[in-house]
Amino acid sequence: MPQGFLKHIAVVAVSTVILAGSAFARAEPEEVVQRWYKLMLELVRHTPTYSPLIASRTFAYVGVTTYESLASGDETYETLAGQLNGLRPIPVREASADYDEGIVTHTALSMTIEHYFSNTGPTGKRALQALQRKLGEKARQDIADDIAQRSEAYGKSIARHILAWSMEDGADVIANMGFPMKYEGPKGSPYWVPTSLIQQQQMPLLPDWGKQRTFAMPDGATCKLPPPPEYSEAPDSAFFKEALEVVEVRKNITPEQRAIARFWSDDPMLSPTPPGHWISIALQIVQRDKIDAAKSADLLARLGVTLADAFIGCWYAKFEYDLLRPVTYIRRTMDKKWESLLITPPFPEYPSGHSTQSGAAAEVLTAVLGENSFVDDTHKRDGLPARTFANFRLAAEEAGISRLYGGIHFRAAVERGLEQGRCVSAFAIGLKTRK
Repeated sequence: MPQGFLKHIAVVAVSTVILAGSAFARAEPEEVVQRWYKLMLELVRHTPTYSPLIASRTFAYVGVTTYESLASGDETYETLAGQLNGLRPIPVREASADYDEGIVTHTALSMTIEHYFSNTGPTGKRALQALQRKLGEKARQDIADDIAQRSEAYGKSIARHILAWSMEDGADVIANMGFPMKYEGPKGSPYWVPTSLIQQQQMPLLPDWGKQRTFAMPDGATCKLPPPPEYSEAPDSAFFKEALEVVEVRKNITPEQRAIARFWSDDPMLSPTPPGHWISIALQIVQRDKIDAAKSADLLARLGVTLADAFIGCWYAKFEYDLLRPVTYIRRTMDKKWESLLITPPFPEYPSGHSTQSGAAAEVLTAVLGENSFVDDTHKRDGLPARTFANFRLAAEEAGISRLYGGIHFRAAVERGLEQGRCVSAFAIGLKTRK
């Protein structure tokens, strides 16, 4: 596809986000949150360093920023300071002084998102600046200057506080798009080897991600998994049978299985990434059900935190076991020319990252929103039909099995990834947000 066409699509997409809701009514917190999050999902698609892991981290910090901005003005809400690892007490508002919640939230999100997407391209930067200006003007409409200035100053203090906290987590600076210049993994038949010819991907993506500071769960090892099935090339072994299932599914794949694999693929630079997909689902339901700003902030904070923790826990396990990918094993033992439906990502197989973060997301969404049927049109603009789900857990199971349909994971990685996600979610669900 021509580069000029792709650039045009990017401009149209971000422009749509900026212009949406451009009526003259003053911007309330609900609109502020929706519009900043929608732009953020577009920026994830168009910022080269935004792997799913980086995206999950950003969604967590932006979620906490959103929550603390609104919770600080509502006496019935509890701060997350002291509950999230390393988060110190949030700056307090002036006693008996008036603030505007739309301005506070807009200012905090504007500053925070600008920081996390400081390396986005020219189109993204123009989109950021345009939304900062236009939404800022809407938020200030009919607000006295002293209240507006006080609200902006407070929003900036929240943003500075969250940004300072984020710089201490061990993942603030990412070099070479997350691929180490040197890496020495274990050697031997069971272990991961590169599956791509791209020079940069001869090293695995972010091998130390599982060691960074978590958000709600104690550390990356908290939700440990049992080992994968024991490696064997014997045809009667459990490992061989798992690989044979991948081969058989690929050979006999149905149109529905193919559609599922494509729908949940969520490739970097072509989508909002897997965590962005779940953020998109949450935003669709918030908008559909007209959920107020305070509850949506609670949801987005918990969801962002659990997505980030899920990837940290998943990456801890991936590099603890360092298991090879199906394509490597199948070409070694069954078919030298075998190809998977989806492109195999450049890191170890076990467990499935899609499964871990989907399992975690589904539990958080269920805890906050209940058993909730929904239509997911995240990829409507990309030409993929919307899919309907009776509840969040069924969507998570489909996201997990999509990786087997795509030929890039064994069944154990899917099933145990979902289990790991459910373990991770308990910590975000357990956060106290109401007094």
